[in-house]
Amino acid sequence: MSKRLSDEDQRRVDEYLSAPQHRVERKPFRPWLLLAVVLISVIGMGLISRLLSLLVL
Repeated sequence: MSKRLSDEDQRRVDEYLSAPQHRVERKPFRPWLLLAVVLISVIGMGLISRLLSLLVL
């Protein structure tokens, strides 16, 4: 596979990525928490819509 960047450009990219503002510690991604939040949101909005339909009709 051929290189996409020249050595100088690759050095600039490495410098940029190693700067302190780009070294942010992040928590690990938790897909089950995301799924739970989405499900709770959908169920909650469904219940609210049913409540509103009962109040309107």
